[in-house]
Amino acid sequence: MSKDGGFQMIQLVRPFLPILPEIQAPEKPVPFREKMLWTSLTLFIFLVCCQVPLYGIVSSESSDPFYWMRVILASNRGTLMELGISPIVTSSLVMQLLAGSKILSVGEDEESKTLMRACEKLFGFLITLGQGGAYVFSGMYGDIRELGWGNAALILIQLFLAGVLVLCLDEMLQKGYGLGSGISLFIATNVCETIIWKCFSPHTVNYGRGAEYEGAIIALFHLLATRNDKVRALKEAFYRQNLPNLTNLLATVLVFATVIYFQGFRVDIPIKNQRMRGQSTTYPIKLFYTSNIPIILQTALVSNLFFLSQLLFRRFPENLVIGLLGRWQTYDGAPQGQSFPVGGLCYYISAPHSFGEMFHDPIHAIIYIVFVLGSCALFSKTWIEVSGSSPKDVAKQLYDQNMVVTGHRAGEASSISVLKRYIPIAASLGGLCIGLLSVLADFMGAIGSGTGILLAVNIIHTYYESFEKEAEQGSIFG
Repeated sequence: MSKDGGFQMIQLVRPFLPILPEIQAPEKPVPFREKMLWTSLTLFIFLVCCQVPLYGIVSSESSDPFYWMRVILASNRGTLMELGISPIVTSSLVMQLLAGSKILSVGEDEESKTLMRACEKLFGFLITLGQGGAYVFSGMYGDIRELGWGNAALILIQLFLAGVLVLCLDEMLQKGYGLGSGISLFIATNVCETIIWKCFSPHTVNYGRGAEYEGAIIALFHLLATRNDKVRALKEAFYRQNLPNLTNLLATVLVFATVIYFQGFRVDIPIKNQRMRGQSTTYPIKLFYTSNIPIILQTALVSNLFFLSQLLFRRFPENLVIGLLGRWQTYDGAPQGQSFPVGGLCYYISAPHSFGEMFHDPIHAIIYIVFVLGSCALFSKTWIEVSGSSPKDVAKQLYDQNMVVTGHRAGEASSISVLKRYIPIAASLGGLCIGLLSVLADFMGAIGSGTGILLAVNIIHTYYESFEKEAEQGSIFG
């Protein structure tokens, strides 16, 4: 499509600008203490919404289409945060693909960028309505005839308003009122909450071995205190099935340490000011150049595919095409009658749960590894082109600040040629590394899933860097 055609398409969102909710950018820089206050308030609202049940639900015992991605999508079943950040992330994914394929052309002027953000926001609202409607009318909260049309409409309204709230909270933080983004904050909170719960949960369950504590660390002390054979008790604490064990916990710690280690990999490009002699610094290009974006977008793609596949398979279990997309089965002892993929595309792009399962079905493991690595690398490389972080965009930013690469001619062209040696490679290689770490964490059985741990570590490290930067400027205690 032509460039003009792209602009004509994005102009279609203009009539909706007056009715779309928007957070105004602060008129002056927000002090660090005030940012902390707004960030804490945002987190408090999110945690409250995670505990407020949806009004009007008849039953929530059916299989959960988002079971696999709840931690990463910052969602909590049966509450106002039922959809979590899924609509926002899905909207970003679709708009990225449209912009990357040039179906939508976005200019460099501020008006075009405003229209693009509005288009992404509007699409996010439509996805919220679509996912909420699919949940309600597919029987997730009870048969629609038992719910009644009034209750169904009320549940849909609650899901939509919660989606609007999440989007506004995320926009508020990104506009500079808080630290980071709402999406990052919610994901990190959910992942850390899951890890802490799986370590210290006092909830007891029985899988035929007697009453056991769910928390891995509490279970360790309980087994040592109640079993006469201490060696066998230790072995059970490390390798027990169906519940978090110490091996899972050690795998989680190992992944945390590995990701933090890789965070230090970067290339510093020396740059200097053209006008002020002697003023020089470096422009860092990290290995994880695109940060969490590849794994978030890959998660959004998989979660929506799983969601669609389960809904279709529940309605048309005998259909061949739907079976090729994914076949699902419920196992005894699964939480809330949860379904698991046993065939079709969804099975092959779902993570094997252990090295043993990987060796049992090597084709599944190979397809899963290729899919995760390939999609992460592709999303990472595509993202730099649509997010303003490509070599051309960075060179323009440096040029506007009168900065040039040391040892090269002044001008954008020379800076672009230097940046092209590093940025595309860092984006692709970083995406591959993130995908590989996620796969290894899943195979080792890390608590919270490999993707969740990667996201949490990257997000926490970003917040740490923000604190460090503010400390250097003296604005934390000032």
